[in-house]
Amino acid sequence: MQTVAQSQSSTEADWVSRFADEVIAESERRAPGKPVVVASGLSPSGPIHLGNLREVMTPHLVADEIRRRGYTVRHLISWDDYDRYRKVPNGVPGVDESWAEHIGKPLTSVPAPAGSSYPNWAEHFKAAMTASLAELGVEYDGISQTEQYTAGAYREQILHAMKHRADIDAVLDRYRTKKDPAEAGAKGAAGAKGGKKPQQKKVDEAELEAEAGSGAASEDDGSGGSAGYFPYKPYCGNCEKDLTTVTSYDDDSTELNYTCTACGFAETVRLSEFNRGKLVWKVDWPMRWAYEGVVFEPSGVDHSSPGSSFVVGGQIVREVFGGVQPIGPMYAFVGISGMAKMSSSKGGVPTPADALKIMEAPLLRWLYARRKPNQSFKIAFDQEIQRLYDEWDSLGRKVADGSVLPADAAAYARAIGTAAGELPRTPRPLPYRTLASVVDITGGHDEQTLRILSELDPENPLTSLDEVRPRLDRAENWITSQVPAEARTIVRDEPDKELLGSLDEQGRRSLQLLLDGLDSHWSLDGLTTLVYGVPKVLEGLEPDAKPTPELKVAQRSFFALLYRLLVGRDTGPRLPTLLLAVGADRVRRLLGA
Repeated sequence: MQTVAQSQSSTEADWVSRFADEVIAESERRAPGKPVVVASGLSPSGPIHLGNLREVMTPHLVADEIRRRGYTVRHLISWDDYDRYRKVPNGVPGVDESWAEHIGKPLTSVPAPAGSSYPNWAEHFKAAMTASLAELGVEYDGISQTEQYTAGAYREQILHAMKHRADIDAVLDRYRTKKDPAEAGAKGAAGAKGGKKPQQKKVDEAELEAEAGSGAASEDDGSGGSAGYFPYKPYCGNCEKDLTTVTSYDDDSTELNYTCTACGFAETVRLSEFNRGKLVWKVDWPMRWAYEGVVFEPSGVDHSSPGSSFVVGGQIVREVFGGVQPIGPMYAFVGISGMAKMSSSKGGVPTPADALKIMEAPLLRWLYARRKPNQSFKIAFDQEIQRLYDEWDSLGRKVADGSVLPADAAAYARAIGTAAGELPRTPRPLPYRTLASVVDITGGHDEQTLRILSELDPENPLTSLDEVRPRLDRAENWITSQVPAEARTIVRDEPDKELLGSLDEQGRRSLQLLLDGLDSHWSLDGLTTLVYGVPKVLEGLEPDAKPTPELKVAQRSFFALLYRLLVGRDTGPRLPTLLLAVGADRVRRLLGA
């Protein structure tokens, strides 16, 4: 079966094909004939942001390429909803400091934000991500760690870890004395998987860290008790918190004693029958690698350091659980460019749902597909989104005419669809910047919007706004949610008589040339030729003459004059689009005809 990168050899392939080659070979070596298993992990400890999405998109793209080749693949997404609730996030609607009383409980035992229709904290934040993954075409098998642990799915693995606790402690001890305090501080700032993330820094130009695994300096590895090392933490039978200390454990009977430092409760249980607790993170992650047979799982760049969860986990999975560490790349951070204000994701962490409100799913997929995992990139919420869309549309034209480079063609194919089929797309993808300008001027009025868009290309007029949806809706959402009110376009109601009266002969002549040419140039291309051509004609040149530096100065001066007369400031949407939106009659009135 041919792949989306079929024109390239294995050694020259794009990054997705290269990893697919490696994963298939490794899976055949480890478990011949069985489904290929790739994995991701997400913590619903708060809004799941666009940095976390790289934890999913990297294995998704690889898994999808493997499916295209005819193999059976399982992409596991572990919802780390049995992790402890660590802190009250700032700015989440319906949440106040009273939620601090739940710190230490499993995320599934914490109440959802006030007003939520979901049964608990974890389900509330899983819901938005689940909807976004569906829109992005991500096929996966979801695993609730709450369900796994409370159902006893990992009982044998837990008993095994407790029996070999001295071996685990020895692995961890190799790194405890080597920890650099400066590095530990940086880790604490960097955050971690499974709810182990500190408060996100400012969103504007921020990097959203997307790590798999902990490695955080504050991670409890089970070594805090005076009775020795234990890799298992019970949740208290009274207050439900994990602020517990194991005081004794018997391997033969599996009898475990613990006390709770939060409420003073003490209990004796048989671990062979007890399902209210979990392995500490640095043991839990490698246990799951072995249990699920994971072949490929990426991890954040912080895991290149000694003592990180990925490094330690590689030794624990081999020495304790008899398994093999997954292969997979370290991936870089995702930056955010200029998010003006939040919608669903308060507190400084834009989510996939936020991005999908202003861009179509194929474009968001492309941003993750076109960059190697170790390359950082930015997702634009500011004016840069218009340039990204221009680049995306240009790529589509190159694909259509056959001039595209093979790796770019592969990224495009992965963006617009999966092995299951193509994602929904806008039937007539007019430029995003044009749509944004039009809805900015019309205020989203459908009838006005259709009138303007139908005049863009008189020879092939738009007949319904459905032809430009969902892109039109995304552009409107961008205008209303991300463009500040002071930057919105408001067309003048009345002519600026003072400015018109102050014009010199050349200024008046430039406006007359524009007005004289409106009817014969009333299309997007025609008006583009007209507004750029007026300054040329004033200089005695042909309208299609090549611009000189002096002519460019004259053009900018002419454009500024038009903006002041039409919208009362020196800049605005592209003038051809603005003129179409204002309408010929109103343009004539505002320009003093």
